[in-house]
Amino acid sequence: MRLGELLMSAKLITNSDLDRATQRQQEFGGRLGDQLVAVDAISRTRLEAFLNQIPAEPERIADTGIGPPELMTLLIKLIHTSRLATVLQFTEAIKLPPQIVEELVQTAIARKLLVATGAAGLAMYYELSEQGRAWAQEALKASVYAGPAPVTLKDFCARVMRQKVTNDKVTYGNIRAALHGFDVSDALINQIGPALNSGRAVLLYGPPGNGKTTLAQSFADVFKSVIYVPYSVMIDGQIMRVYDPSLHQPVHQEATSPSVFSGLRREQHDARWVPVRRPFIVAGGELTLEMLDLRYDPVTGFYEAPLHIKALGGCFVVDDFGRQMVSPATLLNRWIVPMESRVDYLKLHTGKSFSIPFEALVIFSTNIDPEDLMDPAFLRRLPYKIEVGAPSLENYLAIFRNVCEKAGVPADEEVLLQIIHKITQEKKLEPAAFHARFIIDQVVAFARFLEVPPRLDLEWVDYALKNLKIRADKPKP
Repeated sequence: MRLGELLMSAKLITNSDLDRATQRQQEFGGRLGDQLVAVDAISRTRLEAFLNQIPAEPERIADTGIGPPELMTLLIKLIHTSRLATVLQFTEAIKLPPQIVEELVQTAIARKLLVATGAAGLAMYYELSEQGRAWAQEALKASVYAGPAPVTLKDFCARVMRQKVTNDKVTYGNIRAALHGFDVSDALINQIGPALNSGRAVLLYGPPGNGKTTLAQSFADVFKSVIYVPYSVMIDGQIMRVYDPSLHQPVHQEATSPSVFSGLRREQHDARWVPVRRPFIVAGGELTLEMLDLRYDPVTGFYEAPLHIKALGGCFVVDDFGRQMVSPATLLNRWIVPMESRVDYLKLHTGKSFSIPFEALVIFSTNIDPEDLMDPAFLRRLPYKIEVGAPSLENYLAIFRNVCEKAGVPADEEVLLQIIHKITQEKKLEPAAFHARFIIDQVVAFARFLEVPPRLDLEWVDYALKNLKIRADKPKP
């Protein structure tokens, strides 16, 4: 991505700012960053701080940290598996700048692995020789990885340390804005804020149905920074894939005028790193210990990074903690070292161990009493314990009003009070945040069935309440 796209994605400049800067660049030349400062779109200090966070594009093969033989082998595999033919295609596939790709191409030609087949316009076309195809097939037997060039473990660790989640300042306003109308008391926000700012482990607990998961998921919108995740990392000659399009949210170019970037000098970052929003990864009852270890596939010949490593720089939520197939004590034992020392240790199938800074905010969410889940020693290691309890009567009513408004159901205050009476007195249930959505959804479904506008008809409400709880509690013998 170009510098302008990255700055807009980070909300540091606007589309109008970029238009003004590019017009000035077309007139006077120079770097885009300098023109943005000149038109007062961004301060020099803030621009330099932002630029210092961007992985610098390598100028030479040595700058990649990966050996020439490994890069050439990867390029040959990419050409073979993706049927690539031009340097432009090679560059896009391996995510290295053209001058490095050109050098690799010339080496491959010198070794008779690649041959030029002719030119079309300004593009030279290439294809693998018989020797090159044999080379590719042999390399694919060792590892089928054929993707962007990896970064080194050293560079990955350094990058993790540079983009800690604690770099983002969390304020009351950040949290309130991220809740998107979710009704949370100021007292609860005052507990959440310091926890998020600390970057330390958080335990959300309380009865089911009061929004612990929704609350945890809203934290994703608290953090606004753009961070960089590598496609893959090379560790002792082995490849570990990190970027996961199903989990990472890449930053895309904001809408701009068609001419904004045309003909301008590119100021790009190292394309082996993907600019993404801070990761927010949720694992529930399916979480196992194996998912927290390196996964080596003997068929493909490379590794997949564990979930919590993909969450570095962001949040890792263990939802429904205590419902996993593995016991809470076993799971917590796995987390003790990473949570306290901020370092995790992983092992290759070759037996080699290595460490990675563990800079992710871990959030445990549970419906189970924490004292039933873990002993006091474990509880001490969770510095922030936040109870998400039943809503007050005032909040309970507010939730019903909000849900009614969103569903297009007139919120009759008297009927709402009757509904709350039925829930708390007749059904003997504690108020829970999910009740409103549960009941109103069923009222709307009933109205649709009758082909009439939805309303708070007590007969329809009674139908919903029967589904909320099958029968009132029977007296104990």
